[in-house]
Amino acid sequence: MTIIQDKKTSIAVLPFVNRSADNSNEFFCDGITDEIINALSNIEQLSVTSRTSSFYFKNKNYSLQEISNQLNVSTILEGSVRFNGQQIRIHAQLIEVKNDHTFWSSTWDRKLENVFQIQDEISLLIAEKLREKYGHLEISEHLVKPVTNSIDAYQYCLKAKQLFNKWNPSSVNEAIELFEMALKIDDQLIEAHVGLADAYSFLAVAGFAPNQETWIKVNEHLMKAKLINAEYAPLNYLLANQAFFTAADFGKAAKYIQKSIISKPNHSEGQQFLSFLYILRGELDTANTLLQYVKSIDPLNQETMFYEAYFFYRSYQFDKAENSLQQLLDENAQNIPAIITMLYVLLKKGAYQQAEHLLNTTPNELIMPDERLGLQCLIQILKSNGEGELDSFRELESRAKKDTSFQAHAYLFLAYANLNQFDAAFKMMDKLYNNKSSVLLLTFSDPLADSIQADDQYLIYHARTYPPINASKINTTNNSSALNDNTSMQMLSTLKDFMQTEKPFLNPQLTLRSLANQINIHPNQLSWLLNEHLKQNYNEYINQYRVEEFKKLAVDSSNKHISLIGLAYESGFNSKTVFNTTFKKIVGMTPKEYQTKHSSLE
Repeated sequence: MTIIQDKKTSIAVLPFVNRSADNSNEFFCDGITDEIINALSNIEQLSVTSRTSSFYFKNKNYSLQEISNQLNVSTILEGSVRFNGQQIRIHAQLIEVKNDHTFWSSTWDRKLENVFQIQDEISLLIAEKLREKYGHLEISEHLVKPVTNSIDAYQYCLKAKQLFNKWNPSSVNEAIELFEMALKIDDQLIEAHVGLADAYSFLAVAGFAPNQETWIKVNEHLMKAKLINAEYAPLNYLLANQAFFTAADFGKAAKYIQKSIISKPNHSEGQQFLSFLYILRGELDTANTLLQYVKSIDPLNQETMFYEAYFFYRSYQFDKAENSLQQLLDENAQNIPAIITMLYVLLKKGAYQQAEHLLNTTPNELIMPDERLGLQCLIQILKSNGEGELDSFRELESRAKKDTSFQAHAYLFLAYANLNQFDAAFKMMDKLYNNKSSVLLLTFSDPLADSIQADDQYLIYHARTYPPINASKINTTNNSSALNDNTSMQMLSTLKDFMQTEKPFLNPQLTLRSLANQINIHPNQLSWLLNEHLKQNYNEYINQYRVEEFKKLAVDSSNKHISLIGLAYESGFNSKTVFNTTFKKIVGMTPKEYQTKHSSLE
């Protein structure tokens, strides 16, 4: 099983606001937001809300508290971008939602050509400030790697992504043109190759492009992307989908999706898909663990909601499944997977009239002819207990004679299972292996076919259809910065001596990284040391020294002409709010109460 660490530090990066007069730069703001989300997602100890859920709030009027509640995060990053020719100004701020406190903000003025450097700089600073405030994070020297040397290719790719995310054939075709323009400039831009593969597969699956030649283009760009970086998470996610839905190879799909997650544990689409594979195998506890993790980082994604509804259906929690599916259909009445799964739920609940009504009122363009016939057949079989004339069953048998009638094969399998004609059902499964039908791959372990599980052949076919998933252990609890006990004690002694003699805490601009450099230790090791041995984050550690310094100054009669906040600044604090909050937390009284009680003048 893939191990997911329980993460405490959580953040949502809201879409950066375009402060320019020209709205045509909107795609660039989205791109900066995406890159920061991707960069922070590479930090294993950090829980980062996925793009889909963060972008749900774009151009919507929600308070930060409402956003925090819906996304279940403690911290929110807000930002803005302003363009002036080839210059950009980026502003970003971190907000602790509980206290409505902005604990860090900064502004950058840079040349547009240095965009990757800016993204890396911002991401690193955000990570540093989160670590200082909340606790240990393993932070790499760089979080953003340039994907191309061409700013033009990069901008074409960003525009293409923005269009692709509209999920309609017209916009997807426009995106394809832009991805291709990007590749004309830089044919090693992996995001463009993967984007083209994704776009062409969308058109093929949705029936908006010639099937065979479109899949050839998909494979062409997948192979080119593989040569550039075979570990790229979005690439392996697409390869997993291709292995499952076009090659009907469950084992290969599992290997690719695990490869995707190993390279990027926060890849929500990958975790969703792996959960889906475990659902099909019947390993529901593992599937649910993965789903709960996905919900923690991508709770507002319609796909996350669908996978949870599908989990409820597969685990025989039909009322929960129906409620979840209805919410999806209320949001989008043309959600095809939700419609089909709702029909299955109603059939398992014996609500045949409701199922008939839903089927009859669903437009023909949303349900393929063989699938509609198959559903009508199942309703007829279940309503009549398989007795009487079954015209739809005879018609389904006729349509299933073609090797490529995959939907007919799947529903005929379900029909045979419900008629207790198990040998005939298993013959339909043989078509899966001969003709590589992913539809039968989906159907074999469905609750609508659960009667067949009593047959002796079931386990044999199950093992062949769903080979074991060799669990990849993503070791998120390993800290490369961990020190042995002797080294830790030496480092702590060095740190204590330095703090007492040099008093670096008096500098309000002191950071964990600058302190680490002064005592010749890696910042990750210092962070680990404070958290592991002193059970403190950096801010707690430094501020306790500042509080002690203030206590000395506050009772010194020579400082009576200096205000309390002035003394706080002399002690290294640079925020009145942080000073007052920290002092009361550590000392148990306000600074004024302390001075009154302990001053030699009283």
